Amino acid sequence: MTLTLGIALAEPAQAGEQPSNTQGSATEQSGGSDRTGIHAAARITYSGSVAKNGGTGNVTSADVNWTPPPCWYAPYLGAKDFKKKMSKDIEGQMNAPGMGGHAGAALSELQRHYEDEYGWTDTPGYKDYNVDKDGEGMFWAAVENPDEPDILKRSSCNDLPFWVENGEAPPPQYEEAITPEILAALAYQHMQLPDTEVSLAPEGITKVNLPTWAWLDKAVFDEVQATAAINVPGFALQATTTAKPVSLKLEPGTGDAETYPASGECTINADGSIGEPYAKGKADRTPPCGITYLRSSGNGTFDLQATITWEIAWTGTGGAGGDLPDGTFGATQEVTVQEIQSVNR
Repeated sequence: MTLTLGIALAEPAQAGEQPSNTQGSATEQSGGSDRTGIHAAARITYSGSVAKNGGTGNVTSADVNWTPPPCWYAPYLGAKDFKKKMSKDIEGQMNAPGMGGHAGAALSELQRHYEDEYGWTDTPGYKDYNVDKDGEGMFWAAVENPDEPDILKRSSCNDLPFWVENGEAPPPQYEEAITPEILAALAYQHMQLPDTEVSLAPEGITKVNLPTWAWLDKAVFDEVQATAAINVPGFALQATTTAKPVSLKLEPGTGDAETYPASGECTINADGSIGEPYAKGKADRTPPCGITYLRSSGNGTFDLQATITWEIAWTGTGGAGGDLPDGTFGATQEVTVQEIQSVNR
């Protein structure tokens, strides 16, 4: 049996995510379940290279089918605080004008569930909101990812709040209960990669049929890390997501161009750099990473798109870890291409 509420409990507790020691400020985000009005109170804090004000970062997943978790379950309140909150909400709804029928019956079952041990398969009831166990665990509740645009996905964690003993794992039926892997995915979502402008030679203005060298020094870009953590009495988890640059893709901004290599994808060198800086004496060489434009940009410019691919992995509490989809982040640079002028004598 599953108890489903078709009403919203009043005055939901605020919940969500909060950046900490980041590039931005500590503005909070709130999330939760619009259907039940129950919101998890435990905050996720972010540190490292993350977007300002708790916003979404600039990483684009190379796997179009991968998305961050739309919702999850996290610690909410201790038994006494949960009783105070939930019983007040139930009482307020029961006393609302016109409350009856299915909504009234649902409220009565909800009250019995937390007060009189009314339960169902895999979901035991509670005696007086577990107040005799206050301090020994917490009720967990759903959190919505505020950056998930699909409301159906965002509200898909719709089970009632459930009790978890300190130091114990949540019951197995709650597959969306917060884990280091979920935290790693959220760190990925908030990660901010550096703006990286590719070095070009010639710089800014080049000539038709003249190879343009492109490169990135190791000192310009390196590994980037973002950490997501949750820490409440009796429960703490964290995960660090690391992005490592592995390649640079050049898109000239016109079909009238040749790239080096032909794929336009320049892989990382052994020393961590990409491409090779131009220097005197290399004019007759083909650049390992670069472009030759075959026509002039006229009175305008070509938009050179330089996109770095980042290999992304994570580690977390208890030695957990694994890989996440590669991420990409690109920038556009304007390139002026001129005809080579000849002088007739």
